[in-house]
Amino acid sequence: MSNKQKTITVVSAHAADFIWRCGGAIALYHDLGYQVRVICLSFGERGESARLWKDGKTLEEIKATRRSESEEAARILGAEIRFLDAGDYPLQPTKELQDIVVNEFREHQPEIILTHSLEDPYNFDHKRTTEFVLECRVLAQAEGYPSKHEKLGAPQVFLFEPHQPEQCDFKPNAFLDISSVFDRKRKAMECMNAQEHLLEYYSELAKRRGMQAGRNIGSAINLSGSKIKYAEAYQRLYPTVGGTLV
Repeated sequence: MSNKQKTITVVSAHAADFIWRCGGAIALYHDLGYQVRVICLSFGERGESARLWKDGKTLEEIKATRRSESEEAARILGAEIRFLDAGDYPLQPTKELQDIVVNEFREHQPEIILTHSLEDPYNFDHKRTTEFVLECRVLAQAEGYPSKHEKLGAPQVFLFEPHQPEQCDFKPNAFLDISSVFDRKRKAMECMNAQEHLLEYYSELAKRRGMQAGRNIGSAINLSGSKIKYAEAYQRLYPTVGGTLV
């Protein structure tokens, strides 16, 4: 078991959410030697593909485009990606979908799970995804859940930043320095032609969070001696446990 590659799992409501919100974390953990698995519950084909609909594309063409864009972004970041095609607007998790995700958690035993915020009045797919993921985590921990895989431990859950944090009651308590991988995140974001209007927003957000990260360690220099220029904000959901306070 000690030689088993460590895993983190990202559960994304739509095909692009993981790129904007935690692309830096994905690239960092890939570079640390982790297996990074991205689970896209939907392609974001209805609610997040407005330009493609305006271009007259069919539903299947839109799904194919979104898949292709997300696969290329995942390749750049270093993640494995899985699409469950559950539909969006609305995203309504089923028992079958639940079983797939529970077994995903049990098979790969992630140390960390990344997903959406607890609230999002602008996008109920995001909130539903978070509730769904948290329930799947609990079920995956249950000894009696029917599965051929071992039960899940207690992976920490980090909620990534929503598009409008103030309205989502998102209060970050963890900043991740992504300065060393921001160029890759930027290239991954550039893959998402259907939502190109978000590119500069998330680039500027990373700069602002980088400044805040420096303030919260009392220096603009990280532990390796490099300047913190870009960061991602997260909300840790469960307490940390250890012999020292960190």
